Amino acid sequence: RRAAPPRAPSSGDKLHRARPFGGHSPYTRRSITRRLQGDVGTAFPGEIRLLLIAAALLTASMHSLGVIEAPGVPPVPVARATAVATAPSRIVPLDDLTVVATSASLRRVGVDDLAVAHGRAFVEDLGALGPAALRRAATDRRVVAAVQDDPPPAQTVAQWWSHLPADEQDRLLVHAPALVGNLEGVPYVVRDQANRATLHSGLADAHVGAARAAMLGQVRDSLVHEPGDPRRFLVTLDTRDSGRAAISIGDLDTAADVTVVVPGMFFTVTGQMTDFTNTANDLSSEQATLAPLAATGNGSGVAVVAWMGYRTPDLSNIMSLELARTGAQRLERTVAGLRALRADDRPRVNIVAHSYGSTAAMMALASGRMTADTLTVLGSPGSDVRSASDLAVATGQVFVGGAHSDPIAGSGYFGTDPGGASFGSTVLDLAGGADAL
Repeated sequence: RRAAPPRAPSSGDKLHRARPFGGHSPYTRRSITRRLQGDVGTAFPGEIRLLLIAAALLTASMHSLGVIEAPGVPPVPVARATAVATAPSRIVPLDDLTVVATSASLRRVGVDDLAVAHGRAFVEDLGALGPAALRRAATDRRVVAAVQDDPPPAQTVAQWWSHLPADEQDRLLVHAPALVGNLEGVPYVVRDQANRATLHSGLADAHVGAARAAMLGQVRDSLVHEPGDPRRFLVTLDTRDSGRAAISIGDLDTAADVTVVVPGMFFTVTGQMTDFTNTANDLSSEQATLAPLAATGNGSGVAVVAWMGYRTPDLSNIMSLELARTGAQRLERTVAGLRALRADDRPRVNIVAHSYGSTAAMMALASGRMTADTLTVLGSPGSDVRSASDLAVATGQVFVGGAHSDPIAGSGYFGTDPGGASFGSTVLDLAGGADAL
């Protein structure tokens, strides 16, 4: 049983200077040096836990106390969804041009056809494969790359999946869990079941390498929760290379308030997934306490996603924005999946991003393909976004936090500092001492 983490400050608490984590402060010269040397196992977890929870709680406190009004974000136009009896599955109406193959007997396709298909054709071909072909497709590098890196639009997937008969959904889940579990637009409870099957299969593989075994072990440990804590859902699992994973604390299919937490540099599934998920759990607990007072969307309860859904930079590529661009695209697809499944009962969507992750999040919110109700960035090195008005976030709902001795916050290394006076954000002072709230 893991030791209970220090209680995060509630909306009525005073915020004090961070206590040293693991025997050292995260902002001393020694700690910064250790960070640059890659020793994030001890230099980051306490810092991230404090910053993420403190900033998110300050944001929630402002809403609950009426300090900051929380207008809704203009809705993204998507098809209306209708709940069906087998909740949480939803029927997503087909548009006028949609033709979906709902029976494998209607088409004769193979894995090679699926590997070169895109968009709607991909899911149609996937649904047309028999059990043996599905098992081959689930391990075909070309097909796995298509699902993980260039998937069909979430709305297309949601339409296709919701119109499949139950027996065909079961066939896909049983024989191709690695594919079903990572398609945005498939209900999260189904994705959790599929990804857990992939996880268990990988852990049971006697021939899996040591690096992959360690990564899968971290994911397994991250799914363990204490009695009374919310259920954890494995909504993304990419076992290639250093891996990617996303674990939701709470049910994304029903939550009224959803927060996606985006990590910064040096974070890996093998190194930090368990601590990162536990931090999300702490944030979820505090948000659940404040939920009755705060503005929320449709649904019930809260969900916080520990989203290690992109490869974060290390010392070899920290100067490049390429991983931030990729991360932005993956984050856009993640939110699009939520929008597609929850079109009829839209939740409140919040993004909390740290360091390099804040650069990726701002890129996503300036792309024109993603919206959020709030954005909180911590220790941001900046981006090419020049003003909060350029972000698809509700007016007055961009928050920026960073301790005074944080060498990253306010550096503007990648562009405009979102904490600058001209950016138009609300600055959260996380350096310590009494907060004005």
